[in-house]
Formats: sequence, C-alpha cells, structure tokens
Amino acid sequence: MYNKLLLFICFFVLVNCNEENINSQEPNFTYEYELTEDVLVHDQENVYNNLVLICPNGGKTPYLVDKGGNIKYSWSLDAFLGNDFELLPNGKTLGIFKSINPAFSFGGYGGVINLFDQNNILEWTYEVSNEIEIAHHDVELLKNGNIMIMVWEKIEVDTHQNFGVDFDQPIYVEKLIEVNPETNEIVWQWRSWDHIIQEHDNNASAFGSVIQNPHKIDINYNLQYNGDFMHANGIDLDETNDLIYMSVNFFSEIWVIDHSTTTEQASTSSGGNYNKGGDLIYRFGNPLAYGDTQEQRIFHRNHFPNLLENGVPGEGNILVYSNYGENNSEQSHIYELQLPDILALEPENVLSPEVVWSFTDESLFHGKISGADRLQNGNTLICEGDFGVWEVTPDKEVVWKYSNENFSNYWRCYGYSFGDSALEFIGL
Repeated sequence: MYNKLLLFICFFVLVNCNEENINSQEPNFTYEYELTEDVLVHDQENVYNNLVLICPNGGKTPYLVDKGGNIKYSWSLDAFLGNDFELLPNGKTLGIFKSINPAFSFGGYGGVINLFDQNNILEWTYEVSNEIEIAHHDVELLKNGNIMIMVWEKIEVDTHQNFGVDFDQPIYVEKLIEVNPETNEIVWQWRSWDHIIQEHDNNASAFGSVIQNPHKIDINYNLQYNGDFMHANGIDLDETNDLIYMSVNFFSEIWVIDHSTTTEQASTSSGGNYNKGGDLIYRFGNPLAYGDTQEQRIFHRNHFPNLLENGVPGEGNILVYSNYGENNSEQSHIYELQLPDILALEPENVLSPEVVWSFTDESLFHGKISGADRLQNGNTLICEGDFGVWEVTPDKEVVWKYSNENFSNYWRCYGYSFGDSALEFIGL
C-alpha cells in the first residue's frame, strides 16, 4: 500500500512539473483548424500550431495564415510593397512601399516608409526617393522608437573613377539612415562609400591591399552592368551589442556594422564601441569578397539575416537563406551559424562562423528573395520565394508545406505564436 501511494505521489508531481514546463514555454490555448488544399504536407504531431505572416513580394495583401491554410487576417494596402511588411508587438504594422515614378530603381526598390496604427490608419510616412537615393527592401523599428532604413546611394562616374572604380557608368552603393519619426530628423547614418578600398589604380584615392584590409569594402568586387553591384536586401539589429547585420546579396556576405558610433565617427575608421568607426566590424559568407581564397565560402547570394534571440533555441546564432548552393547550383540552403565570441577582422586570419544547423532539399530553390524564421518550439519556417512556405524540425523533417496558388512570389514569412501581443491587438 505504501509503495502504491509513493508511486502515485511521484506520478502526480511529475505530471504537474511537466505541465508547468509546458506552460512556461507556450501560452495555454486550444486552436483547431481544417486543412485546405493549399497545405501540401501536414504532420499533425510535429507541426507547430501558430500563425504565419506571409509577405507577397511587391504585393498589396499580406496576410496571416494558420497551419490548415486558412487565412485568418489580411491587410489591404493602397500601394505595392517594396518589400518588407511586419506586424509589430504593439499591433501596428511597418512596411516599405514603392514610390511613384522613382528616378532610378532595381529589384526590391521602395522609396516610402509607412507606419500604420492598430486600426490600419496611416500614422507616419517618410519618403526617401530622389535623384541620388532611394529606400529599398527592408526597414526595422528600433527599441528607441526610431526607424532604420536601407538606402541605395548613386555615385556619379566622375566621382567614383577618382576613387579607382573601374567602371564607366554610375554605381549604386549602400547607405543606412536612422530616422526619428517624431521629428523626421536623420539622427544617424552610415555610408558604405566612406569605407572603400581598391587595387585598380594606385594613383587614385582609396588605393590599398584588399586582403590586408578586410574591414574595408572592395569597390571593384563583382561590378554589375547596371551599377547595382552590392544589392543589400535585409538588416537585423543586435541592440544589446549595438550592431547591425546587413545581408549584401551580390557580395554573398553579411556585413556587421557598429551602430554605437556617431554619424561623424561612422564616416571614419575610429570611434564607437569597437573603435573602428564605420569600417566593417565583421563579415562572413564569402571570403573572396576580401581576397581570401583559402577560407571556405558559405553563401552564394543570400537573404534575410535573422538573429535568433528572446530565449529561442540557438540564442545568439543567426539564420541566413543562401539562394544558391555550392558552385551556384540551383538548390537553396538555410544555415544557422554560431558567430565567434569576438568579432574581429585580422588580415589573412578572419575567423569564420560555425555552421551548427542547416537544411536543404533537392526541390528547394529560388534564386531571389526568400528567408527563414525560427519558431518558438524550435522548428524553422522557410520561405521559398516562388513556391510558398516550408516548416522543418531540428531533425530536418518536413512537417508542413504551404503554397497559395493566388500568389507567385513570396518575400518573407514570419511566425507568430498564439498569445503574442501582436495577435491580441488585432483580435486573434
């Protein structure tokens, strides 16, 4: 009798401990759904029951879909996206939109940043679209309430050739601006043009050894016929360490930039927490971009630098979508990378990140857009730009695939767990 009583007590304690652990990780909810024909794979036992924000590339109708393929909420926008659109924790939405009749444009151009309140009423708008610059691809809300915007900056021929650029047309380089939406003032900026190096002309400015200066940007690397040779497509911010991670597609790299600098320091090579000014603190993905032929290349065109934080598995790591595989094979890969403890660039000795998890499939490929997001239970959402969304487990098991035939291009997808404040604000 004593043994039976002891066994019952142990079972009761174990069950309650497990329930406490579960409830500490996820909100207590019950949500049922029916499967639609848009769901091509559905593993009831292992799929994570949440909502997914789908951002149609250049579209007007982002939407939230459940794991049954049912659209639970959507936004009807007056302008075309160009490209990002996010549902913020306070229920507001932030997006970048295409300006009308831009002076110049490439794939992913925007020009107008819009912030909407919880009732989808326009609360703030800001335009970066003129003869020499245009906002593009991505925009981020900072914890201080400011908005970080990526910008293409036009550099004319007579200017860039004086700096040793081997090109006879204008080039378009990357710039970051931080805007205070209360005043519309640019409170911080960083220009890639301030941090260039070149080996083409030893009589021109910015001449030096590329491999001996990995914190500088080789201005002649991978020049494109139309002058858009960097083509950044995404940013994420490590606000704890005040660092910006920027995906630079045509360099097949992620650049890490010190945000702790002043604007003046960001135009130089000193100042800030790392005393490098606006020079690159770290870079990874393609050693060829700084002349290193010994280290292994990871990315072949890349999108969405997604820092993993807020207690999810892999805290401190980063997810990146590589559009092509090795030797530019038409097979996309998703990498979770662990960065070195110390981010530093030493000539001919740049420490590469460690690949701690990856996923690919012979049917997974799109050469543009796309990205990956980590869910609360450890599964990974993968946005395949011309198909739809995958969900895979840490063991690389495909447990969900979704494709809506009404859309042919998907920019990104974001996972939202039930109980998230963002969903509560919109009544879900």
